[in-house]
Amino acid sequence: MKNQPTSKVIVHSLFTEFDINLFFAGKHFRLYEKFGSHITTVDGVEGTYFAVWAPTAKQVSVIGDFNFWTDGQHQLNVRWDKSGIWEGFVPHVGKGTVYKYKIHSSIDNIKTEKADPYARRNEHPPQTASIVWEDDYKWKDSKWLKKRKAKNALDAPFSVYEVHLGSWKRHPTEDRYLSYIELADKLVTYVKDMNFTHVELMPIMEYPYDPSWGYQITGYFAPTSRFGYPEEFKFLVDMFHKNDIGVILDWVPSHFPEDAHGLGYFDGSCLYEHPDKRKGYHNDWKSLIFNYGRNEVRSFLISNAIFWLDQYHADGLRVDAVASMLFLDYSRNEGEWEPNIFGGRENLEAISFMRDMNEAVYSSFPDVQTIAEESTAFPMVSKPTFLGGLGFGMKWMMGWMHDTLKYFAKEPIYRRFHQNDLTFAMTYAFTENFVLPFSHDEVVHGKASMIHKMPGDEWQKFANLRVLYSYMFTHPGTKLLFQGCEFAQTSEWNFKKGLDWDLLQYDFHKGIQTLLKDLNALYINEPALHLKQFDWTGFEWIDHSDHKNSVYVYVRHSEKPMDDIIVVCNMTPIPLKNYRIGIPHKGKLKEIFNSDSKQYNGTGDFTNKPFASQKEPQHFRDFSADITIPPLGMVAFKYTEIAKAVAPKKKAKAVPKKVAKSKPKATTKSTEKADKDAVGKKPKARPKKIDKKTAIPKEKPDSKKAVKAKPKAAEKKVKSKRT
Repeated sequence: MKNQPTSKVIVHSLFTEFDINLFFAGKHFRLYEKFGSHITTVDGVEGTYFAVWAPTAKQVSVIGDFNFWTDGQHQLNVRWDKSGIWEGFVPHVGKGTVYKYKIHSSIDNIKTEKADPYARRNEHPPQTASIVWEDDYKWKDSKWLKKRKAKNALDAPFSVYEVHLGSWKRHPTEDRYLSYIELADKLVTYVKDMNFTHVELMPIMEYPYDPSWGYQITGYFAPTSRFGYPEEFKFLVDMFHKNDIGVILDWVPSHFPEDAHGLGYFDGSCLYEHPDKRKGYHNDWKSLIFNYGRNEVRSFLISNAIFWLDQYHADGLRVDAVASMLFLDYSRNEGEWEPNIFGGRENLEAISFMRDMNEAVYSSFPDVQTIAEESTAFPMVSKPTFLGGLGFGMKWMMGWMHDTLKYFAKEPIYRRFHQNDLTFAMTYAFTENFVLPFSHDEVVHGKASMIHKMPGDEWQKFANLRVLYSYMFTHPGTKLLFQGCEFAQTSEWNFKKGLDWDLLQYDFHKGIQTLLKDLNALYINEPALHLKQFDWTGFEWIDHSDHKNSVYVYVRHSEKPMDDIIVVCNMTPIPLKNYRIGIPHKGKLKEIFNSDSKQYNGTGDFTNKPFASQKEPQHFRDFSADITIPPLGMVAFKYTEIAKAVAPKKKAKAVPKKVAKSKPKATTKSTEKADKDAVGKKPKARPKKIDKKTAIPKEKPDSKKAVKAKPKAAEKKVKSKRT
């Protein structure tokens, strides 16, 4: 700093009356442009403008390294409009200044020292202060932003790699995290090589406690300083975009910690949290719950969602713990919760907040996605708000995840009794826009790694995992896989250390990694696997009744039959040869994927040569074929040729052969004209009346009079039919 800050705080404001009205109404969604610290110039003097919301405070001061943390030296001014906003301009305070707010509450003379809720940068934990920060980062992702709508569309491939930045990989020689800059090289390259379309970052907002994995946030507007500066995180996002990879951020509006420098009891009162412990305290996580019914809090949270999409070009938000927000009795015993005004268990204020949040996000950024981590049967989570839904773009399919892992944990010999564990998901698969997740929660706290969830010896474990992933990637819905699962990490996830990358020296683990890479490519390149992933017309069972062999046969449909894919899964270690399956169309097919291939460290002994369907009914279809299904394997087939359907010949009119060949002896011009009018063209001569028994004309006119009398009657008959 060139000049020493003075003790004088200049009256200055970034707020307009319109801002205040929007803030009070819960409709101000760009509060980060007003609150917090902003480097600016007032009356020709450079300095920093500070603004903080503390309605029960009687005094608020900025304390920091610039004034030796002295309370009262730089007091902010409270606005006259009773908004509870304290603000002011401190000359000569600039970028890099470390600060907090010292708040004297009017409640019991409580004094708190708080980090700035809107700070753009915080100190590296365990330090807890905020830092005045602004950057002039120049984004280079304009090409990505132009095509993001197509990349994030509901009919586009959407395969997500979930990452915890602190434990994905550590520095090879130093026991430390990789920086944002280092991750922009190593992580981006890896995700692209593995053919994932998106990456999901577990919370990168500033958090004080490493074992929380980032889900206990204190700095909602600051990327964690553990990995570098804010502009370096922007560089990481930019590099993902340069490589056509979307970035999803975990976002946590469900709760926040009680840390002294955080949002809890901010001005001595329950400012951000609900004052009623039955609604404001989370028993499971020992954390505080936002007051969703307070408009100023709604503005804070929605502004935060918009902030990461606006300032950091995030391509979507995965909203954590939605179920805990939806229900008043979530993780509470009887008597520990209060029903809503209608006597129900739904948290109406939280539901209203989520709808407002999604409407605000999609109004400003229609080409992003919001994704709900929601584990209940609450209806219409991923349906538009105008239809009564919550407005999310997608929802995690937690039921599918639990049923699938439960099924695969069983020894194959017992799976014949649990065939419906897998088929059940199809009864509700299209009620929401589902993401199929194998997330971090499934490989910690004694749940075992994905490979050790599988039964059997080493070969069977890896074969089981291969068929599980193959089933996942051919099942309707988008995909999410946690780091390490893609190469069968053997140990549970440990946030304190990097993944066990040395396992890739072994063929089994390398095989799983290659399988995932190819499954991603298959999912991306085959329209049938993503074009109708949320549409019931995109899936059809061929057969799921073979309990004895634990075989599942289904079709993934595209817009064109030639793009359809037939999938066959064998969930036992017994190979099946000459296994007959029904085929939708007459034609020729080829095998396009086999999870038992040698490149995946499978046997490679059970492959299928190109084949043609046979005219033999099977599975309620006219055509069928004999195939080979590998042990604990999946094979996928695609048409190379479909025979054109031959239209059935039209049946000829039932005209007697004798009469059809004979020509009546007499006719008239008027009869011909009437027939021509009736059928639109001149008819061939034909007998007028036929005796059905003898097929001989009943009457042969033998006089000119008789011939002349008939045409009038015929003409009259034709006219009456037309009228």
